[in-house]
Amino acid sequence: MPEIVTWLVALLAVVFAMIAVAAIVAWNHSKAAVGEAQKLADEKAKTAEERAQVALREVEAQRKEMILQAKDQSHQIRAEVETEYRERRTEVQRQERRLQQKEETLDRKIETTEKREKTLHEKERELEAQEARISDMQEVRRKELERVAGMSAEQAKSALLQDIEDEVRIDANRRYRDIEAEVKEDADTRIRKVLAIAASRAASEFVPEITVSIVPLPNEEMKGRIIGREGRNIRAIEQATGVDLIIDETPEAITLSAFDPVRREVARRAITKLIADGRIHPARVEEVVAKAKTEVETQMREEGEKAAYAANVQGLHPDLIKLLGRLMYRTSYGQNQLNHVVEAARIASAIAAEIGADVNVARTATLLHDIGKAVDHEVEGPHALIGAELAKRLGRSAKIVHAIAAHHNEEEPETVEAWIVQAADALSGGRPGARRDSVEHYVKRLEALEAVANSFEGVEKSFAIQAGREVRMLVKPEAVDDLGAMRLARDVAKKIEESLEYPGQIKVTVVRETRAIEYAK
Repeated sequence: MPEIVTWLVALLAVVFAMIAVAAIVAWNHSKAAVGEAQKLADEKAKTAEERAQVALREVEAQRKEMILQAKDQSHQIRAEVETEYRERRTEVQRQERRLQQKEETLDRKIETTEKREKTLHEKERELEAQEARISDMQEVRRKELERVAGMSAEQAKSALLQDIEDEVRIDANRRYRDIEAEVKEDADTRIRKVLAIAASRAASEFVPEITVSIVPLPNEEMKGRIIGREGRNIRAIEQATGVDLIIDETPEAITLSAFDPVRREVARRAITKLIADGRIHPARVEEVVAKAKTEVETQMREEGEKAAYAANVQGLHPDLIKLLGRLMYRTSYGQNQLNHVVEAARIASAIAAEIGADVNVARTATLLHDIGKAVDHEVEGPHALIGAELAKRLGRSAKIVHAIAAHHNEEEPETVEAWIVQAADALSGGRPGARRDSVEHYVKRLEALEAVANSFEGVEKSFAIQAGREVRMLVKPEAVDDLGAMRLARDVAKKIEESLEYPGQIKVTVVRETRAIEYAK
């Protein structure tokens, strides 16, 4: 707007200058025409002034209009700015309140934490003070005990440890005898554990096939001859062999019962020879039993040598060869132990050769890993530790002794060969068909597995399949949902672990089926 006014003023100045020049020229040319020129000039000046005034009024009107528009825009912008300012101020105030609340919360938490830390520090100081008092009291007590006992703390400790060791050894032996008595009295509940470590050391309805031998008779009259007058013959046989003879209603057969399989074999051979010879009296019994023992020992030595040759193990002590042959008369779940150790030794040899371990150590340790089972009915303790002690006593290396002792984790395996022995033992004993179970034991195990599954609510039917390695349960869909089926499977597996004993693992499968049925009419 000021530029327009300036422009108009300049325009007016130019116009006035032109008029002045025209007047001067007119004055110079003709004084006579001064009046007329003056008059004309006045008229022109008046017209130019009017025009200038009109232009000024238009410019002023435009200026006023522009000023009004500028004021309107200014008011509008100011209103918008004020609105935005108020909104931002409100938001800032809201944020300030939130920050203030957070600060107050933090202050309270810090205050609480400081109180807790102060309390903890006080408790720590109290505990330290109590520990110091206790330590002082213990020191005073120790000195007083040393003064009263007349010996130092180390001497008293040694004497106390010796007394405790003696008491623990006596209690352990007594406890072992009590446990063994309980196992024999309660065979139904304890037999499976005993079978896992020493099948030939217990007798029950589950393992008659590995604790008894049957001797056929040519006729029923032979039973009376074996018994003898007033039972002198049967007493002589039992005393000479250490085997119980069971003569019952079984036609043309007698039963030999003993935990020691070698004794059973000696008795079986002796009775077979007596029956074939026909001369049965106490003197003859002792003679025949002695010959049978010699034959069995010779056969055991021969079988031990064959096993060592088959496993490609040389340099074994003669006593180890003999003990190895005793395993021919030992079984575990129906698997012959001598065949088992030979097979496991071959497997261990192959594994050791593949991974670059000591083949000789792995092969020898695996062949001897169950050597303790040959005498575990005579010596107390796990057969792995018994076998390790025998191998150590008879000149085997420390690596072989450790691998034998660790094959059932009585010792922690520390060498590659020890792990190989464990793997070979598991592969030989766990392969399909290697071991068998009695029918009664098998059926009872499956029934117990199904009983555990049926004891849970919502289970409609359960089936033990895969020879007892899987239990499959059908549940009612209206009683058990999908999440409930997952919980049920976990609970059943946990209860099986707590209440049943079984080899390997058991798979628990829960089947929930929803059926929708409609009829088209």
